[in-house]
Amino acid sequence: MKKGMPQISSLGPRRAHGRGSSLVGAALALGALAIGGCQDPNAGGAPTRWTKPGHGGHEVETLPSIPPRPNTVSVAAVLEKARQHFAPLPQVAETPTNPITEEKVTLGRMLYFDPRLSKNDDVSCATCHDLEHYGIDIRETNGVRNKTSLGHGGQAGERNAPTVYDAGFHFAQFWDGRARDLEEQAKGPVLNPVEMAMPDDKAVVAKLRSIPGYVEAFAAAFPGQGDAVTFDNMARAIGAFERQLTTPAPFDAFLGGKITALDGDQLEGLDLFMNVGCIQCHTGPAVGGGMFQKLGTVKPWEGLTDTGRAKLSNSKADEFVFKVPSLRNVTETAPYLHDGSIATLDEIVKKMAVHQLAKGELSEPELSALLAFLGSLKGELPTEYIAKPTLPPSGRAAPAAVPAEAPAAEPAEPGEPEEDPTEEPA
Repeated sequence: MKKGMPQISSLGPRRAHGRGSSLVGAALALGALAIGGCQDPNAGGAPTRWTKPGHGGHEVETLPSIPPRPNTVSVAAVLEKARQHFAPLPQVAETPTNPITEEKVTLGRMLYFDPRLSKNDDVSCATCHDLEHYGIDIRETNGVRNKTSLGHGGQAGERNAPTVYDAGFHFAQFWDGRARDLEEQAKGPVLNPVEMAMPDDKAVVAKLRSIPGYVEAFAAAFPGQGDAVTFDNMARAIGAFERQLTTPAPFDAFLGGKITALDGDQLEGLDLFMNVGCIQCHTGPAVGGGMFQKLGTVKPWEGLTDTGRAKLSNSKADEFVFKVPSLRNVTETAPYLHDGSIATLDEIVKKMAVHQLAKGELSEPELSALLAFLGSLKGELPTEYIAKPTLPPSGRAAPAAVPAEAPAAEPAEPGEPEEDPTEEPA
């Protein structure tokens, strides 16, 4: 069971066990493809077996007959190549710097959903990252989903709110990668004047200390500390909760050896995805999130105004460079790009082919195949894990916070809120 699970009922197959390296090993060993004695996997009706993990050892499941596959695609060859570039998604994005405990996750879940972390008590992490809708902001204006999120006082952010699901597997956080991990990222939006707008970390701590239930929850989550209610511990708790926001999908079963997990269209799409060069950027367990890349590497991307990482580095080489997004659940996370300017999945796939791939334009059959493969990356939401918790009631009024003064001429450091913030809600 995931650590810090609400006591509702069992999660069944969504159970976390082992440490980070053992989880990856177990996932990679999820289902060795039993080729010996089997027919060619491409032959319709060929039986196969899939070995899946279980708490009492590994269980061998006999799969239904394999449906006929396209003659141009070898299931075994595609699987072998895919395993060189991807890995099944672990159920927990663990880190030695923030060990996960039930108490820490329970606290982090409450903080994630609590709007009292904002200046006007009206914006929470969940406001812009709706966990019931794949971790993005689904709010609309005039019937159209907002390109960027609305924060404090209805202000619109400059960057699109990315999903928090599977974000723990990214090598850095935010579109420009200025936060090294989930814990560092969790601090930014709380203090950003466009997002949650708390004046400083002292004001956040004062508000948390004014809530008796949080004082108790912090003490339980961080035992042995004289005063556990700190801004850093707030971020650690939220990070611990987010590290178990994972969404295993049919693609993971395929990587584990369940060769019936992808249908013929998805299999052709995966083969094409690898052959046309999408794997230059989109690899690993998150199918992305592992590197920076310039938007418009092959053909300049029209209409860009946000210069990306160049805002941090002041280097021309970083102009229009952003973190490569994960493609996990990409069918559910529109709008797309850092500015939310692309409304539909088929449009962004076509534009990426033209601007990022040497191949250029896709044919309609190719587009259809790629979209089918991307559908196999849609995972199951951990419904019970993300159930909204009961928040501790407010206690005495928090003391008025005095905003910290800083020299106006000093630029904000990476990872810190800016006077003219460009960070995406996260």
